[in-house]
Amino acid sequence: MELRIKNKIKEAVRVLYNSELTDNLVQLQETRKVFKGDFTLVVFPLLRFSKNTPEQTGESIGKYLVSNCPEVAGFNVIKGFLNLEISDSQWIGYFADLSGSDDLLEKCRVSSPETILVEYSSPNTNKPLHLGHIRNNLLGFSLSRILSACGHKVIKTNIVNDRGIHICKSMIAWKKFGNGETPGSSGIKGDHLVGKYYVMFEQQYKVQIEDLVSTGMNENDARNSAPLLLEARDMLIKWEAGDPETVDLWKMMNSWVYAGFDETYHALGVDFDRIYYESDTYLKGKEIVLSGLERNFLYQNSDNSIWVDLTSQGLDHKLLLRSDGTAVYMTQDLGTAVMRYNDYKFDRTIYVVGNEQNYHFQVLRALMKKMGYGFSEGLIHFSYGMVELPEGRMKSREGTVVDADDLIKEMKETARSVSLELGKLSEYSGDEKEEIFRKIGLGALKYFILKVDPHKNMTFIPSESIDFNGNTGPFIQYTYARIRSIFRKAEQMGISSNQDMIRNAMPGPREIAIVKLLRKFSDIVTEASASLSPALIANYCYDLSKEYNQFYHDLSILGEENPGLRNFRLSLSRVTGSTLLTGMWLLGIEMPERM
Repeated sequence: MELRIKNKIKEAVRVLYNSELTDNLVQLQETRKVFKGDFTLVVFPLLRFSKNTPEQTGESIGKYLVSNCPEVAGFNVIKGFLNLEISDSQWIGYFADLSGSDDLLEKCRVSSPETILVEYSSPNTNKPLHLGHIRNNLLGFSLSRILSACGHKVIKTNIVNDRGIHICKSMIAWKKFGNGETPGSSGIKGDHLVGKYYVMFEQQYKVQIEDLVSTGMNENDARNSAPLLLEARDMLIKWEAGDPETVDLWKMMNSWVYAGFDETYHALGVDFDRIYYESDTYLKGKEIVLSGLERNFLYQNSDNSIWVDLTSQGLDHKLLLRSDGTAVYMTQDLGTAVMRYNDYKFDRTIYVVGNEQNYHFQVLRALMKKMGYGFSEGLIHFSYGMVELPEGRMKSREGTVVDADDLIKEMKETARSVSLELGKLSEYSGDEKEEIFRKIGLGALKYFILKVDPHKNMTFIPSESIDFNGNTGPFIQYTYARIRSIFRKAEQMGISSNQDMIRNAMPGPREIAIVKLLRKFSDIVTEASASLSPALIANYCYDLSKEYNQFYHDLSILGEENPGLRNFRLSLSRVTGSTLLTGMWLLGIEMPERM
């Protein structure tokens, strides 16, 4: 539709002003809601051809389009902007074509698809997943679906931080205070059990620091001299040296954590195509660092630590290997990037990592470019904002986080209490109810997080997310369930929609308003893919649900006596339901058939 209108605008300028327009001068955009119209032409670039005022130029082009372009039914001029009104017959024709299509995402497919790795989750094996991880997982999983829907080959990847000083802290605490406790003996989920000992380490470590400070030592020296930390550092050296006892303990405790993570991922509804482990990739990273030193990309200090100088690129000196030969995060990220490129020859790797790591990824790209890796330009940091609670930020080492498992359970229970209070599920069996509660609870959680611009910090308020009214997941799910209910009733009444009758219907403003929103869906998905923003799709689904519910409130569907109009409204409901189902699927949100 836009292309035909643009061509007619070019024709108008050719006929009226004897001039040829280039594509960049035809600036056509959606009309702002405060004005009447569907598309707006920016007139200012055309004044050089008309040699007239913006108002007179817009008036002349508008009249030409009404007379010569069947799409345009009317127009108005506001200063230098020509607002075009599209005829209802065009919207009906558009909807007839749309309702006959089986693929709502067809127009989103790119002509040159890429191979894209999306890295998300990236948990540490010293603690269970928490609310911050939930935002990470939901963003990464949704981005993967959106990019894939647009035709790209997407590989969902996870890098598990299963080595380093953090896991050694949990291991030390378990050795000292665990008395052989296991998930089986304690009944505690494996990742929670290991996280318990990480918190215990930090508590005991804090006591040791305070004791050293009380003897007159300054706090920084006390932190570095505390016996527990020295033991953890010694354990890390032993682990990297392959000490059998240390490695066996590491394998045992990590196996507990992996089993716990898998449970949480399953409950959250996310998965991965490939999982990498830093215990593998750091070795590749060390190999790359030593090779870079030989080729003079890097330098070695007198204490044998290895660094890179990135000051010429506006960054700093960055440590890559400690003086004792142990690796840092940057070392393993080097190894991971190279291993992934060797595995997949990706065009882009999108790292879904919080904005506190912005500098880290600037360094990673600059370092890899300096070392001659051509794919470094394809390393993209998807920097998202932190999730906070009304009372402030969470702190893992103090045990003040919102646990992912607890939150998922809480959301289901909240969905249960709200649904039972509304009395909408009395006719369903116990198992059916439980499944609906699960979908509503998870839908509320996922939508509340994904509707926010990913680059912004957000505050999570569970009670607001579960509301069945307003911009929430349950509101959109209820709209879809309402549509499914219409079709169950239609089937009982022997009523079906007829594709052939759509073009002959005479719908009113309410129906046309929904058609206009449906037209935007493929553009919204395309924009979400280009800008890496699931929030665009989330808020579109809300706008469509809100418009449909107003239509449902104002007009009868199955009770409409005019068969053509009833058929149009049924078809409109069907396409709206399919669009909501597809949009929410892109967000990783399940839609219940009944609510």
